Amino acid sequence: MMWLSSWRLLPARPPAIVITPLVRVLVALGLTPTTLSFLGVAGNIGAAVLIATGDLVAGGIVTLFASALDMLDGALARATGQDSKAGAMLDSVLDRISEAVVLCGIVAYSLMRDNDEHAMLGFVAVVGSLLVSYVRARAEGLGIALTDGLFTRAERVALTSAALILGWLGPALWLLAVLTSLTAAQRLTIAMRKLQEGPPA
Repeated sequence: MMWLSSWRLLPARPPAIVITPLVRVLVALGLTPTTLSFLGVAGNIGAAVLIATGDLVAGGIVTLFASALDMLDGALARATGQDSKAGAMLDSVLDRISEAVVLCGIVAYSLMRDNDEHAMLGFVAVVGSLLVSYVRARAEGLGIALTDGLFTRAERVALTSAALILGWLGPALWLLAVLTSLTAAQRLTIAMRKLQEGPPA
């Protein structure tokens, strides 16, 4: 089952040809990585409000752009020599908040329309996405590097945004619920195997 340790839907990071010009623009604007992180959270909170009140298309567009800011802060930190353990910690926490608040917006939207199925799927997606990150954090706390996964944050953001914009919320929630749960299980399996193998000789 070697595919468990490496297979994923999208590359771990966007290619440099995409990231580098964007980072240059951010540097020219004088933005710091921390400012970018908080702008991303604020944008996702705004997206969640739009979604909860029924403006799914606008919510999806805002989610896409706000999450792009979230994903650029690390690249900006590295490019400007501002990367640090404290910054990485803050970035990880804010990323979890951003993702959870958008999914909570979807749950609220579903509950207000008495769609219990979508609300439950949204709840499972929230728990699954947090577990994906928690398993990685716990593994790394035990000395196990764990970055791969079937359905990581980039895939989740892309699917959520596309579903909101195109009106595919039901199928997307099923995919989010199932694939986040599978990814958490995948990472747990990888981490347990590595822990059982012990340190390399």
